[in-house]
Amino acid sequence: MRPLQFLRRGFLAMLPSKRSAGADGGESKRAKLGESPSAAAAGVGTASNGTRNGAAPEIDEDLHSRQLAVYGRETMRRLFAADVLVSGLNGLGAEIAKNLALAGVKSITIHDVKMVGMWDLSGNFFLSEQDVGKNRAVACVSKLQELNNAVLVSALTEELTTEHLSKFQAVVFTDISLEKAYEFDDYCHSHQPPISFIKAEVCGLFGSVFCDFGHEFTVLDVDGEDPHTGIIASITNDSPAMVSCVDDERLEFQDGDLVVFSEVQGMAELNDGKPRKVKNARPFSFSIEEDTSSYGVYTKGGIVTQVKEPKVLRFKALRDAMRDPGDFLLSDFSKFERSPVLHLAFQALDKFKKEHGRYPTAGCEQDAQTFLKFAADISEASVSPKLENIDEKLLRHFASGSRAVLNPMAAMFGGIVGQEVVKACSGKFHPLYQFFYFDSVESLPTYQLDPQDLKPSNSRYDAQISVFGSKLQKKMLDANIFIVGSGALGCEFLKNLALMGVSCSSKGKLTITDDDVIEKSNLSRQFLFRDWNIGQAKSTVAAAAAIAINPSLQIDALQNRASPDTENVFHDTFWDGLDIVINALDNVNARMYMDMRCLYFQKPLLESGTLGAKCNTQMVIPHLTENYGASRDPPEKQAPMCTVHSFPHNIDHCLTWARSEFEGLLEKTPNEVNSFLSNPAQYAAAMRKAGDAQARELLERVSECLDKERCNTFEDCITWARLRFEDYFSNRVKQLTFTFPEDAATSTGTPFWSAPKRFPRPLQFSATDSSHINFIMAASILRAESFGIAIPDWAKNTSKLADAVNKVAVPKFEPKKGVNIVTDEKSTNLSSASVDDVAVINDLLTKLEEYAKGLPPGFQMKPIQFEKDDDTNFHMDLIAGLANMRARNYSIPEVDKLKAKFIAGRIIPAIATSTAMATGLVCLELYKVIAGEHPIEDYRNTFANLALPLFSMAEPVPAKVMKHQDLSWTVWDRWTIKGNLTIAELLQWFSDKGLSAYSMSCGTSLLYNSMFPRHKERLQKKAVDVAREVAKVEVPEYRKHIDVVVACEDDDGNDIDIPLVSVYFR
Repeated sequence: MRPLQFLRRGFLAMLPSKRSAGADGGESKRAKLGESPSAAAAGVGTASNGTRNGAAPEIDEDLHSRQLAVYGRETMRRLFAADVLVSGLNGLGAEIAKNLALAGVKSITIHDVKMVGMWDLSGNFFLSEQDVGKNRAVACVSKLQELNNAVLVSALTEELTTEHLSKFQAVVFTDISLEKAYEFDDYCHSHQPPISFIKAEVCGLFGSVFCDFGHEFTVLDVDGEDPHTGIIASITNDSPAMVSCVDDERLEFQDGDLVVFSEVQGMAELNDGKPRKVKNARPFSFSIEEDTSSYGVYTKGGIVTQVKEPKVLRFKALRDAMRDPGDFLLSDFSKFERSPVLHLAFQALDKFKKEHGRYPTAGCEQDAQTFLKFAADISEASVSPKLENIDEKLLRHFASGSRAVLNPMAAMFGGIVGQEVVKACSGKFHPLYQFFYFDSVESLPTYQLDPQDLKPSNSRYDAQISVFGSKLQKKMLDANIFIVGSGALGCEFLKNLALMGVSCSSKGKLTITDDDVIEKSNLSRQFLFRDWNIGQAKSTVAAAAAIAINPSLQIDALQNRASPDTENVFHDTFWDGLDIVINALDNVNARMYMDMRCLYFQKPLLESGTLGAKCNTQMVIPHLTENYGASRDPPEKQAPMCTVHSFPHNIDHCLTWARSEFEGLLEKTPNEVNSFLSNPAQYAAAMRKAGDAQARELLERVSECLDKERCNTFEDCITWARLRFEDYFSNRVKQLTFTFPEDAATSTGTPFWSAPKRFPRPLQFSATDSSHINFIMAASILRAESFGIAIPDWAKNTSKLADAVNKVAVPKFEPKKGVNIVTDEKSTNLSSASVDDVAVINDLLTKLEEYAKGLPPGFQMKPIQFEKDDDTNFHMDLIAGLANMRARNYSIPEVDKLKAKFIAGRIIPAIATSTAMATGLVCLELYKVIAGEHPIEDYRNTFANLALPLFSMAEPVPAKVMKHQDLSWTVWDRWTIKGNLTIAELLQWFSDKGLSAYSMSCGTSLLYNSMFPRHKERLQKKAVDVAREVAKVEVPEYRKHIDVVVACEDDDGNDIDIPLVSVYFR
């Protein structure tokens, strides 16, 4: 999968929640993962978390919708019941605690015995200079609480003992000796039930994580992906049986997967719900280890669904795992031998601190020698295979920067560890098993660091200076950065850059832009925002929060979308002054535009994106790497229009149809009505000019809306809703099955209703069916809203609504012969053209003029734009009702409103942990870009999936080099020609380079082409004048050049793809 293409987004205060912040904080009993939430031990799913009588906590779906899309309700409930300890409030501890507060655990206890120093300010965003001298936990507790008022936050400042640990489901240590870690892990491992133990550490550009979730831990869902399914086309009577599926989509089954069968006709024996093992898995078929020769003969139908089984893991205690670590989780295969060296390095550091009571001093040769001797001694005494070659240079880097908790490393590891805590408390996703080591030593400057340059100066950047030196720190302070987007990624980037000191001098500047405003659903990830910021500009609020983190930050917050329309704001001078661009976007089109601009101005672009637990990063470095748009994934497969409208076979089809109907009924048709009423003559002229089936269909809808479907009272709206129900879920199905009976055949003789088609059945309306009456409620309320009709109080009373709907007279329906129903999957329009379209359009326009006379003066409808994130507006109620009734027609499993919201609302699953990791990884690359002079081998693109967990890092793909004679260039090059040249002079310029230029264009207009004789008269004209005359190019005063695309060929007539040409005429 190509990076990012799968995706294709006052300071500290309280978040709103329906869960009380005054919940009982006492110890609760915990069930083993996988145990029923109703178990007598009141398992992880039953802790009260502010609810009464131990009832499951209420989930604020508006706030947590994106997180719910990743975890689901049950995992969220388990999280809401979890008590967690985070010990060590350095930068890493702060990041972990932040991610857990956003996730919404029941309680977080933060522990520390150390005091805040200036050293801490480059890693912990909760701290300020006013906190120096205070206990680190005490200084953080109130600001951590402000992130989520539903989480119980408390500080612990005394020395920890094993007795402290007994109340927690998970404990995390970021600043602990190995000896103490052994003691605490032994206790947690032997506790009943076991307490999940995590030890994490960041030392400069090196990091480690160790997880021990007990001797028997159940993973309920190893990857978080929906079970794979297939639509069956045939099953053989054989041993083993061969199952073939329709070639609609490739099967995702793998050998060894378990599957269950349903809806199989003929071979009904397979519908017993028993899991069967897959073997010989292929793109559209597989075998099952079963003899079906005596079973009934398969006739049609059937769904095969993957069964996801729990997995039991047995963790070693830290003491045992340290001696025999087993396989390490790798992240970078170019560093295959690195993890054993780092396993040794962290032990040597522990020994150094134990012996000397401090970390090694940055740049100190004596400390480096001592550290190397400790490492050699530990390696010699090791029971596991000894390291043949110890990389002394690597260990020197490790020792020198070991005291520093760098913000990018803390952000990255904060995401990883935060996710591991979620796994420990919920059983969702596969835990890290058991050691993970990582380094980014290639982030160091390419030049030799002077020990004097690493010395502290009592500044907030001392920790960072101890690793990179004051020379690079100054370059960071003076940097001119452009961040595009201020959502989840943007908030994390602002926090990171403020802590790193980027753009924090009078010479530096950070520009951030975002045209969006804050919504409630943002608050669970975009941690710089608060509930009282809802409706305010994201960039402005985020900038103020970043300044609260570091008052020296020089930031300019804009509310402009970066697009061709705003190039007067983000003009040439703006771009020329930039050092680096950081994308924090949520869509491919915006990324492609920024990529194009960075190519044009030759600026580094740091890309990242997230999708649920997945994240990736891509470095786009001028003249080194390929650009973002160099390769693209194929577009997502879209369901054919006829499938969505007449032959759905999954709930996605039903929801796509439902949203289309919602927008047609409540937004598009009212807009058309208003267009007609605002200017009838102009509207009529436009319809007559169009004169096609689409125009006829629009007029039919407007005509119906103002005539037979016009509503004057709420009772009219109920009638409309009831008749819509009958039309959608009964009449249309009757017509479809009349036109294509169950035994219908195609022109080739095969059954028409073959997989994946599902034969539908009409619904019989019943006022006692809650789903039917809820559909009527949502439809009638929204219809009333669109007509400006007052909604009575009883409209939401189901019994009174049932009485009203039972009074509606429903005409009897008789299917008609000769009705055309589109079955061609390639068709893009359901409207059928007719020779009578023009006559019908004229007739409809005449009727509309009559209908308009009967309307109140100034009448306008209220178009309703779909808004998924307001659960009180009935939008999702109607869409879920439409989709589920349609699903019921076709015997497709129905979904609840939340699942419907995810699909119909096209909600992108998102969690804070993957966002934090992505931004941490990008900021490790930022060090390299600001320092400069790094070869492509030093840069890293990353794809990670925290659910598995999987980390895959690789060098970026180099830019493709093109050559002609002694010339060579890449996509990054732009040929610059200075002077106000004529077309002929430009052609000669290319000729001098051995290129024959035969065509020249500017924008979408052709300036010159040798094939057109009349273009010869342009040869003696200035290129800019031709551009102004022919292409209508307006060159603003701030721009000194025009860009032309030139088509060239060599002496042999071969086309040569040359760079963009900029003619500087001023």
